[in-house]
Amino acid sequence: MSTSHSSVKNGPILASLDIGSSSVKLIFSSVNPEGEIEVVGVGTAPNVGLKQGVVVNIEATTESIRKAKEEAELMSGYTTNEVWVSVSGSHIHSFDSKGMVAVKNKEVMTQDIERVIEAAKAVIVPADRTVIHVIPREYKIDTQDGISDPIGMSGVRLEANVHIVTASQSALANISKCIEKAGFKVAGLVLDQVAASTAVLSSDERNLGVCLADIGGGSSKLIYFINGSVAHTSVIPVGGAHFTHDVAVGLRTPQISAEALKKKHGCAVATLVSDEEIVEVEGVGGRKARTLARKELSHILEARAEECLNMIANDIRMSGLQPMLGSGVVLTGGSSGLDGLVEMGEFVFDIPVRRGYPKAVGGLKDVVKGGEFATAIGLLMYALELRKDFYIRKETQPLFSGNMNSSIDGMTTKVKKFFNDLF
Repeated sequence: MSTSHSSVKNGPILASLDIGSSSVKLIFSSVNPEGEIEVVGVGTAPNVGLKQGVVVNIEATTESIRKAKEEAELMSGYTTNEVWVSVSGSHIHSFDSKGMVAVKNKEVMTQDIERVIEAAKAVIVPADRTVIHVIPREYKIDTQDGISDPIGMSGVRLEANVHIVTASQSALANISKCIEKAGFKVAGLVLDQVAASTAVLSSDERNLGVCLADIGGGSSKLIYFINGSVAHTSVIPVGGAHFTHDVAVGLRTPQISAEALKKKHGCAVATLVSDEEIVEVEGVGGRKARTLARKELSHILEARAEECLNMIANDIRMSGLQPMLGSGVVLTGGSSGLDGLVEMGEFVFDIPVRRGYPKAVGGLKDVVKGGEFATAIGLLMYALELRKDFYIRKETQPLFSGNMNSSIDGMTTKVKKFFNDLF
């Protein structure tokens, strides 16, 4: 595939990078004139340089990003220098905050919303932390509460309830360093769960109340939506790598073949597996391969799955939001594909459970339809929603048509409006 003819003219307009503790995923996409995402290139590479969302080895992480970049460039024949990046991990802390302002002209305008969000943001964030998201939960005008979009309403006093997500500055600096060393600039940072929920959840689910659990390699990331807006986020330090490790130890087999066994023959509920089925297990250190009942593999996975789901159930109980989760729990992420996990989830949570896959996109859609791509696809959707004019305009109309200033003003108003609409 030659990269010369088109790569210089217009690099793919939108790229997303999901750096996980087990692998790095990079998606290149273009945006067609209808404003739909078309995936043109995908790169994945295993990663050992990250633990719990924090970089522990800069060289290894940079190398993984580079590999994914080469693969995506080869597949698409494009190149780009900007990527949208997901952040997650134990260093993320989120909390609620309130702000209140007087309404200037007795009618709520965009400026009032900006002011009330600024007021809510004016909490003391420690010097070593950065605010990534300020997500409006609901607004209140005078005594009327539960308002999701107050623009144009009359009142004297406007209050906002917001959810603030902060991350450790040094953790972000290290991730940015890896990305820059691999030859990219960071176009924007988005919380992993926020991105995954953009790709997986329907607006009905958000309105009814839902908990999304993104079960990755190193940890499970949770996000709760109540009445359409983010109510709580948290991280649980158990993920697919723990399952693999259990299999490797329990069946005395190398990590790589343990991972393959888990993916190919794993099941989280032993009773779903018939006694007759057998699997071949590689030996460690040159020992001969041997055959085992598939049920033994399931028993090992069952114990860990139960622990993982119980930790999620406990987090749901501790959040106090369980009675409001009308549409239950949605499992996504690379490790959510384990057979029997949903069945066990129904039993553990006692509320409906489903697997979540990213919404359909155009282009190479078969490559990215699995749950492990939820975050990467969500990043694209989030970025497109945020900068629609920018990404769609590139393809269709000339860059500066008409009055330059008015188009920039239009863009800022749209970005502000989007932020208010999004949550």
